[in-house]
Amino acid sequence: MGTITLSIDDGTEQDFRRLVEKILGKRKGALGEAATEAMKIWIREKTQEEVAQDALELTEKAYHLGARKYTSRKDLYDR
Repeated sequence: MGTITLSIDDGTEQDFRRLVEKILGKRKGALGEAATEAMKIWIREKTQEEVAQDALELTEKAYHLGARKYTSRKDLYDR
């Protein structure tokens, strides 16, 4: 388990602590549990944004798929 020292503005810290106390209570480790959950959500969100950006970049690339070898549907299917 790692230890991280962070500098957070006072308003955000107070709001976070109040919300953690409201949801998880004043028990030992509640603040760390909530911070871990918040970090996991942030990581998942940023990873998903990265995946979406990569997919958009792929769709913007032009691919040569070859020439058409038929002029109508009839040429494809002998019926």
